[in-house]
Amino acid sequence: MQCLEYLKQLIPFSSVSNTSNVEVSRWAETTLQELGFETEWMEYTDPEGLQKVCVSGRKGPRESTAPGMAYFCHTDVVPVGSWSFPHSGPWEPFQTGDRLYGRGSCDMKGSLACMLAAVRAHQKELKAPLYVVCTADEEIGLRGAERMVTDSSMYREIVSRQPKSIIGEPTLLSVVHAHKGGSGVRVTAEGVAAHSSTGKGVNANFLMVPFLADIKALVDELQGRAEWEDDRFDPPTTNINLGINDHTPALNITPAHSVATVCWRTMPGIDYEALKQRVYSIVERHHLKQETLFDSRPMFTDPDSDYIAELLEVTGTSASHTVSYGTDGSQFQELQHAAVVGPGDIRQAHTDDEWISLDQLAKGTELYGRLINRWC
Repeated sequence: MQCLEYLKQLIPFSSVSNTSNVEVSRWAETTLQELGFETEWMEYTDPEGLQKVCVSGRKGPRESTAPGMAYFCHTDVVPVGSWSFPHSGPWEPFQTGDRLYGRGSCDMKGSLACMLAAVRAHQKELKAPLYVVCTADEEIGLRGAERMVTDSSMYREIVSRQPKSIIGEPTLLSVVHAHKGGSGVRVTAEGVAAHSSTGKGVNANFLMVPFLADIKALVDELQGRAEWEDDRFDPPTTNINLGINDHTPALNITPAHSVATVCWRTMPGIDYEALKQRVYSIVERHHLKQETLFDSRPMFTDPDSDYIAELLEVTGTSASHTVSYGTDGSQFQELQHAAVVGPGDIRQAHTDDEWISLDQLAKGTELYGRLINRWC
């Protein structure tokens, strides 16, 4: 199975988001060129000083006025931490039974492998353009997709054509028409370190407490008001997650710094800007420092649209649905015909024994092939 061979080549690239993805991007660019694509290599330096790349390709007649098809994926993967699969490491693809194990197998190198295999199997000349876009940094704030929107001439061409667009994240090949957005901030309180016995320090945690109390009040408010809820999602609420850390190495040191991270997930139709300003105003009220970590809007395509109806017909499913996680689709707001459809089960993504079934790989390749035949 060609898809399986592609995936076995992709997994050994340890393209964790906190490292460079140049090598896996070179592989993607070379493979796209071998398949007849014109490619764009869009390079940038991330905030940590690492070189990152988004690779995109275009195949098919330029003179065609048909919109064609666009496929979107990301080449970065989450860190491994502990890896529990006993027969191989995270960067060593291992096949047993109907499963292929390895970091990124499900999220989402398996999907890219399916798309490439579908293109390779498509022998007919294309009648409309086909685009394949591979972003960086999806797992840490959609930074590659954000750069595509501002800096990529290929993406501008895609927007001008408005092709039928697929974001290939794992959905078990069901059709997802909407997902939540997400935003996050890092909030810091600055105190003064001292030996705790002297009483001379300023405990940064105490400076943080009033802020935490106000965030908790906001969480309670969001859970109880209909304007912040949407029953089409599970959970149907606007979630806020909170993390805290004072990094104090000993009990007898008055903490000089206290850091809180606040992340919230909003749904389509919810007043996204109003919630963001509520959080920002709480930070300002308590005179704390703030750094925006990421900011992404929900993705939404009308479930009653002709595009979703067409996808349901091709996939043989009766209805589309929503998910609570996010994708690069949050950044690609200009795309008028977009849905999330990809092989693999999200429950296997980011796990310590990540895998994808060979059945999903075969079905994903077949589905993407049918979409190419239909739209290109």
